[in-house]
Amino acid sequence: MKWVWRALGILVAALVIAFLVLRVPDTDAGQMRAKYGAAPSQFVEIGGGTLVHLRDEGPRDAPVIVLLHGSSADLHTWQPWVDGLADDYRVIRFDQVGHGLTGPDPAHDYSLANYVADIGEVADALGLERFVLGGSSMGGAHAVAFAAAHGERLDGLILVDAGGAPIETEAEGNIGFAIMRTPGLNRIAEHITPRSLVEQSFRQSVSNEDVVTEEAIDRYWELLRYPGNRAATVRRSARDWTYLDAKDVGAIDVPTLVMWGDEDSLISVDAAYWYEEHLPASTLAIYRGIGHLPHEEAPAASLADLRAWLAQTLEPEAGQDPA
Repeated sequence: MKWVWRALGILVAALVIAFLVLRVPDTDAGQMRAKYGAAPSQFVEIGGGTLVHLRDEGPRDAPVIVLLHGSSADLHTWQPWVDGLADDYRVIRFDQVGHGLTGPDPAHDYSLANYVADIGEVADALGLERFVLGGSSMGGAHAVAFAAAHGERLDGLILVDAGGAPIETEAEGNIGFAIMRTPGLNRIAEHITPRSLVEQSFRQSVSNEDVVTEEAIDRYWELLRYPGNRAATVRRSARDWTYLDAKDVGAIDVPTLVMWGDEDSLISVDAAYWYEEHLPASTLAIYRGIGHLPHEEAPAASLADLRAWLAQTLEPEAGQDPA
């Protein structure tokens, strides 16, 4: 029996050594704030002690657009749109809890209801009464849920390859999402998260791989490892997919622009047609040869469609004072 115990001891020691060698530590919060949270970033406290990282750009008296990023992303994903909008619109984007420099939710609450509440609290903290709300992927599902609950606050809704439609997701084909949803493996991924894994997951999400730059990979990798974000990702990914009710979506009386890449390998373009069918005031834009991130993969085309839709949606009604 001694040889059995000796073999087990050797195996345990080997596993411990492998873990220590392969372990990827958290990034330093201060360094990440210096790198990704410089001006025009600001940090705003909302309910429950959450300190939200956000950027608020553009004229103060212009129509307001609030943008929500997708799962495992951050506010920087919207930079191409901000560059094309901030001269004429007040554009606000923020890192949702469990992401970016906002970090984990203090109460570890990653429910849809909590994300919706955070949107309202950020808007209240910035003194916003009405605004256009846009969201990509996970952020799109949060935007729709907010519209269903608080449509009176919205002038418009923008859905970019949005989650939430009761269409079977294809996310399990993406290595990053698959690992985070696999019990056991996801716990390992809290500590062993190689940069190559982040790069592979990113490449699997897009069709235009020109957006997969070294700088973008570093940002995804470093902010995923911001203290608490990996544990938050595991908690969030372990939850069942949240599908929105067709009746609730059908009651949203808000002008909506639905934008989708027809080669999205995470959320099928079928979901775009579902939203078009169920949202009473929807406009659909499909981008050929584009994957999950049209705002990054096709910034010129998506911006042109967005600006045209905004001009029409926010145009004062006949006889109404524009001021």
